Amino acid sequence: MTLYEDLQWRGLIKDVAGEDIKDKLNNEKISFYWGTDPTADSLHLGHYSSLITAKRLAKAGHHPILLVGGATGLIGDPRPTAERELIAKETVEKNIEGIKAQVLRIFDGNAEIVNNYDWMKDFSFLDFLRDIGKYINVSYMLGKDIISRRLESGITFAEFSYTLIQGYDFLHLFRSKNCVLQAEGADQWGNITTGLELIRKIEGKEAYGFTMPLVLDKYGNKFGKSAGNALWLDINKTSSYELYQYLINVDDSMVVSYLKIFTFLSREEIEELEAKNAANPELREAHKALAREIITDLHGAAEYEKAVNISNALFSGNVKALSLADIKIGFKDVPTVELTDENTTVIDLLVNNKICSSKREAREFLNAGSITLNGDKVTDENLLVTKSLAIEGEVIVLRRGKKKNYIVKFA
Repeated sequence: MTLYEDLQWRGLIKDVAGEDIKDKLNNEKISFYWGTDPTADSLHLGHYSSLITAKRLAKAGHHPILLVGGATGLIGDPRPTAERELIAKETVEKNIEGIKAQVLRIFDGNAEIVNNYDWMKDFSFLDFLRDIGKYINVSYMLGKDIISRRLESGITFAEFSYTLIQGYDFLHLFRSKNCVLQAEGADQWGNITTGLELIRKIEGKEAYGFTMPLVLDKYGNKFGKSAGNALWLDINKTSSYELYQYLINVDDSMVVSYLKIFTFLSREEIEELEAKNAANPELREAHKALAREIITDLHGAAEYEKAVNISNALFSGNVKALSLADIKIGFKDVPTVELTDENTTVIDLLVNNKICSSKREAREFLNAGSITLNGDKVTDENLLVTKSLAIEGEVIVLRRGKKKNYIVKFA
């Protein structure tokens, strides 16, 4: 299977510009670029689908250029509904450093990173209009989907000009780095074609572009959102455990598609996982493979193992093997009880903190072996809950029944 055929099989090709793009990708070694604006100090899982496609091209021998939009980030690309809030220059610069570190880690240091602020900062307004603006007709820009959708509600000149600046990025990289291909998410098609138009009109040459479909979940929401919040590639923003939980629970109907998009597993390996998932969906082997491949690529094998261990401990209640740091990650969303008196008995702990509604109910749970402290069953209602029971002297994981967890902290 050729590179282009593999991209098609994985569902990574949507719009294409350039008649011989297949030949360029399959038989030549070219420079290409993918870009993003530094709207945050971390990329998120939605960006990862484009990054992993860029990494796929790089593994095939093409040279990756990753553009971070220090200039375009100061303006903001047009949104379908309303104008973006402007980001301070200092914030943009801080965000760029965070994104650079992530990109270099994902590409094992083998990616060229450029910032469009470097070539835009000395470009005067008049020179830009004369040298670039004269080649793009206003009616052409009005035909862009994102711009036409904003005309009724209103669009600022800054937003309107965004596509021209991004188009110039492609022209600049074409001239300075012989970059002949831009690959982006489907929402960037209009910006790609502006760049191609500038290259054709000013340089009299052909360049290429393709877009990847936006990755969505079963309900049409953008992939990588959890309860409306982005899943970040920065492990300090989204832990490997949180990422694991999201991936292990993706809908069965979508997991094979995600394996194609987000992993380097072969067609044979993915089809084998698809068959296993159909035969025994409860084992979630395809989901585990998806989580393993993504987390290992982003954070390393050790972080994947940590995520699995935390998940298993949370399910079983046996948390003794976990570190305090792991417990804080895995149990950060469970209710917390603060204990100030080490003379507190377990039955008083249960009732005073409304874990049980009464001493009678508490005794029923204790006698049934349904109360555990750090995985150990407790039946003695007079057991003193002391720091000696706590993991690293700080917390106790209390479980009532099979699923209800609490963190007991000592003040």
